[in-house]
Amino acid sequence: MGLLRTRATYLTAVVVLMAVAWPPAVGARGSANVAALQVALRAKQLYAGTVDGVDGPGTAAAVRRLQRRAGLGADGIAGALTRRTLGRRGRPALGSRVVGPGDRGWDVAALQFLLAWRGFPSGAIDGGFGEHTEAALIRYQRWAGLSHDGRAGPATLRSVQLPAPRAPATLSFPVAAALGDRFGPRGDRFHSGIDLLAAPGEPVGAAGAGMVTFAGWDLGGYGNLVVIDHANGVSSWYAHLSRIDVTRAASVTTGTQVGLVGATGNATGPHLHFEVRLRGAVTDPLAALR
Repeated sequence: MGLLRTRATYLTAVVVLMAVAWPPAVGARGSANVAALQVALRAKQLYAGTVDGVDGPGTAAAVRRLQRRAGLGADGIAGALTRRTLGRRGRPALGSRVVGPGDRGWDVAALQFLLAWRGFPSGAIDGGFGEHTEAALIRYQRWAGLSHDGRAGPATLRSVQLPAPRAPATLSFPVAAALGDRFGPRGDRFHSGIDLLAAPGEPVGAAGAGMVTFAGWDLGGYGNLVVIDHANGVSSWYAHLSRIDVTRAASVTTGTQVGLVGATGNATGPHLHFEVRLRGAVTDPLAALR
């Protein structure tokens, strides 16, 4: 992790960080610590990229801008001195305290990033432990069989950094279309499904056999939404539909038409937003689709 490498002058800080940090979730394509760095750099208007935890040239360039502004050697490596210039956003290290409502800082941003990859996005990844982060954490703790107190202590931090969940199902693509935004970080948020760029009015088919558990207007931004419950805790979600063609409690088979592609709800244009969830946790749909 190049941006977080340190030199001998701050070896002690490295030892502390390594003692409290676990590996990033499998498939995250990035580190929670790099994501926390990106959040801090965005707050200082030095980084405009995605909070993806990837140690790339955009993040390194932002670190160099920070270092030049602070009168430090501009090597692009976020060591102890550079972290200090970030103020409260550069501390404390993940795992160095129990994190709860009202807390702010590096560890909160890292927690938000990890929660999203475990299937429980909390809105903006911004390093602030507000009501959305608390709600997402409680949902995660219940899902994981942990004490759901809304505070991230050692047990929760160990759990949240396990590999991302995968749905134990084999599903079919609900519509034949080009793939747009994928599952994962997008800006300072997390995209909880995939976007299939089909034309408006294209028929949308059920990805697998199951029962419709929701068919109607969603107040959370999905617009016209259909949810199908499959076996083993797996459900599929079909959002932004222009029309719904099934009713709640209806049984469907693979390919049953559930609606038409549209742009209802919070959508910038016609497409199908498709999600696959495991007991409520969002998972990468591409891992289940054949």
